[in-house]
Amino acid sequence: MNKKVVVGMSGGVDSSVAAYLLKEQGYEVIGVTMQIWQDDERSLMEENGGCCGLSAVDDARRVANVLDIPYYVMNFKEDFKRDVIDYFVKEYKEGRTPNPCIACNRYVKWESLLQRSLAIGADYIATGHYAKVVQLDNGRYTLKMSKTSRKDQTYALYNLTQDQLSRTLMPVGDYTKDEIREIAENISVRMANKPDSQEICFVPDNDYAKFIEDYSGDTFEQGNFVDTRGQIIGRHKGIVHYTIGQRKGLGLNLGRPGFVVDINPETKEVMIGTDADVFSSGCIAIDINLMAIDSINGEQEFTAKIRYSHKPAKCKVRLRDDEKLECIFEEKQRAITPGQAIVLYDGELVVGGGTIIKRIL
Repeated sequence: MNKKVVVGMSGGVDSSVAAYLLKEQGYEVIGVTMQIWQDDERSLMEENGGCCGLSAVDDARRVANVLDIPYYVMNFKEDFKRDVIDYFVKEYKEGRTPNPCIACNRYVKWESLLQRSLAIGADYIATGHYAKVVQLDNGRYTLKMSKTSRKDQTYALYNLTQDQLSRTLMPVGDYTKDEIREIAENISVRMANKPDSQEICFVPDNDYAKFIEDYSGDTFEQGNFVDTRGQIIGRHKGIVHYTIGQRKGLGLNLGRPGFVVDINPETKEVMIGTDADVFSSGCIAIDINLMAIDSINGEQEFTAKIRYSHKPAKCKVRLRDDEKLECIFEEKQRAITPGQAIVLYDGELVVGGGTIIKRIL
């Protein structure tokens, strides 16, 4: 009997081709779109590249018809609200800059979808992410960078568990984006030139602060801008408006460029410094998830990314007595940001990662 796989379909080219490739490989393929929004008005985000609104359903259903596979819409609204939106709002309120895509991948696109898929008899789930799942000689599952580094998505997937990885297929990771688009055209998938999804689907205008205020019903207190000596240099609109490394939109007349170098949620202060002040030697991270190895012993050398677009940089890491990860880079890195993920690599393999809570100057 053929293995059964549930493919998360957004209606975009990558997940559509993933479903096609798996069917060609002999799997019994079921297409599923995850309904995550709280009201249908949010389908307006589709105009900005969102992945799970009403037009995504229409596009995915059309593709499923072309591929002649069963197709369903599954409701994950509560999961998405709890594990992604509420987390996103909470982190910003506490002066951190979260990565909601990482949370969505770990808790919604995998945990929730996997459990629902297993319940209907599936053996695997699959997505259109640009990454590869591999099993190492030590028996552990990990992610390997995709064929094209420009589209590699391993950073946002570092938090998947061993069980999730063992039940995951990612066929797109063996192809470049151009090759995927060519396949889509050859199988008459109409959205072969559909734009890629934007990074945060539920804030289509990128105004995070307004979204947080509207969603939570809270208004955020103004506070002081301070310099690196603690001297007040102006007033800001509320800490949710700022992130480490930010230069634009500060409204300060300093006679020189100013950059956000720290955010203190307790005092409501936003520290402003020079570009040099934004660089730091390393960071402390918590909530560590390991993939390629099962433990970090002593001091080990890897490369690490501190944001999705960051080029992996050489570093030394160790696990402290309090189970927090300490990472020191060979060269100082710009805008290491609490709330973001640090992901460790051994060559093309994901070692693991965690959530940054503090910069090491």
